Amino acid sequence: MTDLSLIRNFAIIAHIDHGKSTLADRMIEYCGGLTAREMTEQVLDSMDIEKERGITIKAQTVRLNYHAKDGKTYQLNLMDTPGHVDFSYEVSRSLASCEGSVLVVDATQGVEAQTLANVYLAIDNNHEILPVLNKVDLPSADAEKVKQQIEDVIGLDASNAIETSGKTGLGVPELLEAIVEKLPAPQGDKDKPLKALLIDSWYDSYLGVIILVRIHDGVLKKKTNIRMMSNGATYLVDKVGIFTPKMQDVEALYPGEVGFITASIKSVSDTSVGDTITDNKTPCDAPLEGFKPSVPVVFCSIFPTDSSQYEALKDALAKLKLNDASIDYTNENSEALGLGFRCGFLGLLHMEIIEERIGREFDLDIITTAPSVAYKIHLSDGTDMMLHNPADMPDLSTVRSIEEPMVKATILVPDNYLGAVLKLCTERRGEQVELTYVGSRAMVVYNIPLNEIVFDFYDRLKSITSGYASFDYELTGYQESDLVKVQILINEEPVDALAFLTHRSEAESRGRQICERLKDLIPRHLFKIPIQAAIGGRIVARETISALRKDVTAKCYGGDVTRKRKLLDKQKKGKQRMRQFGKVEVPQSAFIEALRIGDD
Repeated sequence: MTDLSLIRNFAIIAHIDHGKSTLADRMIEYCGGLTAREMTEQVLDSMDIEKERGITIKAQTVRLNYHAKDGKTYQLNLMDTPGHVDFSYEVSRSLASCEGSVLVVDATQGVEAQTLANVYLAIDNNHEILPVLNKVDLPSADAEKVKQQIEDVIGLDASNAIETSGKTGLGVPELLEAIVEKLPAPQGDKDKPLKALLIDSWYDSYLGVIILVRIHDGVLKKKTNIRMMSNGATYLVDKVGIFTPKMQDVEALYPGEVGFITASIKSVSDTSVGDTITDNKTPCDAPLEGFKPSVPVVFCSIFPTDSSQYEALKDALAKLKLNDASIDYTNENSEALGLGFRCGFLGLLHMEIIEERIGREFDLDIITTAPSVAYKIHLSDGTDMMLHNPADMPDLSTVRSIEEPMVKATILVPDNYLGAVLKLCTERRGEQVELTYVGSRAMVVYNIPLNEIVFDFYDRLKSITSGYASFDYELTGYQESDLVKVQILINEEPVDALAFLTHRSEAESRGRQICERLKDLIPRHLFKIPIQAAIGGRIVARETISALRKDVTAKCYGGDVTRKRKLLDKQKKGKQRMRQFGKVEVPQSAFIEALRIGDD
């Protein structure tokens, strides 16, 4: 057993692309976790999607043995966390299992919106925070200016911030020394009953469910009969191990340590993230606090393209929920698309990643509807309901009022782009809360309806600021608003998947925009197709896709014109009949493309 004073549990937190995973690589290399031959770039980003997109999606853990200058060997449990706002739930889980955080700030970019959000998460968890400036080897790095920014914006003393380079390994020995000296050791008692926090779990086709745990008290050995405190499920542990980052079996896990266990768990529902694991014979008195449940922000429906794959999709979602506790899903039935699931996500990127993982990891073809947010509807009879899908909107005569979710958005932007950002926020019905300056950068805080930022706000913000703005948001609650449901009709048939709720002042222009988009996105058929946007019974916009004209007169060589006329009249009658019975095929790509707003 390692002495508690020689253990350090810490998370690496930062904004997107500030170099967390690369810095983690250098620390693993320095401590000899992997040989030079085994090292790959961003070794902790194990999923294919993470490597392709160059982002961290899942927080990863690794145990390193570090021989410090004082002659002692320390056990460092490092957690590499995601930087993107959609994965902040992963970050909060990692922070709950550590005592300290290494705050990485890019010396060329300075403090960004997500840096702030993650620092606040760390402070909420009473962490000791160690500031680190990364990428100091780049010509555009300005370490002194960024240190000043950390002090001004975050209020952390950065005078002794460690200057590192994740690329060259500069400053890594100093960083490891500082972790040992400045971050606190964990607390715990090995003689008390077992108390362990379930940090994460995922499915392995050979071992069943693998659980990542942090031991608070007691000892977790093989053959221990464990109990999950939230649901009383009991299991016999058959494997105990750690990540170095390779899986390595150990005899037992002691207080303060982080490692994994397997216990032939077949039922995915028994392992809920944030649960407390204890010994079945001598349980601990009270469970640990666990994590706050995540609140889904964006909803969309997922259907299998082949209805016989419904069970496979259900199984895929259950396994993904095990690995990513922030997904939420319930059964749904659609007239057009059959049986499927209504899923809740933490943001659009989160939704995109899950859709891609369903395709890659489970080989399923799926159809997704347009994303929407949850609205609160107050009905005239005094009852309330939550509306996740605009297609389920009750009759307007029974609705007293509608409330939409609001967010507090924090945007950091260079001064010369400020005008464009303020214009964008105002267009999206935002109300300015404050505007302050940090050097030559402005920090703007706005209250904006979530509905307005869900689709493409982030893309638009990046394009109008040449990529320099950073953005973070948090839900603040609900606010009453004058919202209407816009229904899109294709060939006079309402398309559920394209229905949306929007503010009355924008309903007409959004409806017109979507009709124009669909005109370009739906392929032409042999008959005319009207595309209409309707609010209630009133049509507010219309576009018509002209018919493809088949050359029926091709076989008439010369001769009397009446022969051609006769064929054309016959074709006209056929088209009228097709128009009556014709079914319009709407390609899947048209759904998402049609709903991207503001990219004229």
